[in-house]
Amino acid sequence: MSSKKILIVDDEPNIVLSLDYLVRKKGYEPFIARNGGEAISIAKEQFPDLVILDIMMPDIDGYEVCKLLKNDAQLMHAKIIFLSAKSRQEDVQKGLDMGADAYLTKPFSTKRLMQVIGELLSE
Repeated sequence: MSSKKILIVDDEPNIVLSLDYLVRKKGYEPFIARNGGEAISIAKEQFPDLVILDIMMPDIDGYEVCKLLKNDAQLMHAKIIFLSAKSRQEDVQKGLDMGADAYLTKPFSTKRLMQVIGELLSE
């Protein structure tokens, strides 16, 4: 069984490091993007099974990245988890409306995040 690919998209180095460690520990193969543009090009090369996506980023925001992935025939299968400091109900709703499979707010529970990843990637 090949390990599932997870694309981590966040411009906050500490979050990237902890997510990278967590998903590796669970046997997933992580890829890192530090902004939306990078996320799109890595996704087109690696075809991730799941994307952990921040919303507020320097170039293309997470909502736009989500929309681009969901509109791409080769990438639309990827599960998307928004992981964002934007915690207002309308932000959460917008994320889910854009096609995200889950929306977790920062600060986040690593246990909860890994639980959601496990649920989304279970065959």
